[in-house]
Amino acid sequence: MPSESVVGIVVVSHSRALAEGVAEVARAMGVGKAVIEPAGGDAEGGLGTSPDLVERAVAAADSGDGVVLLADLGSSVLTARLVAEDAETRVVLADAPLVEGAIAAASTAAAGGGLEEVVAAAESAYDFRKR
Repeated sequence: MPSESVVGIVVVSHSRALAEGVAEVARAMGVGKAVIEPAGGDAEGGLGTSPDLVERAVAAADSGDGVVLLADLGSSVLTARLVAEDAETRVVLADAPLVEGAIAAASTAAAGGGLEEVVAAAESAYDFRKR
């Protein structure tokens, strides 16, 4: 875990494997400086979402500079919104694609970007065209 304070990132998905995979790639792009936590699946390990898992991931990712949530779709987005609204710390749901947004957010967080900059980086990932 980094010794300096950075914006944390939580990947929220219906699938534990997907959340862990996206977090793995984002951690590599965060060059050991960004804190990225997965929050995938339901409490029993199946497909779904769990506010408790997201809250625990937020707590693990929060070093004091805030946390950005990236969610895949549907109830993951609703769960992320609920957690962000109820959080006692600064937690923001980015309107961003999951994989590209997590990578952009991790790179910006690792470079020392603040909460608003990390959110903006994640959201700018919609502009990453593949052709």
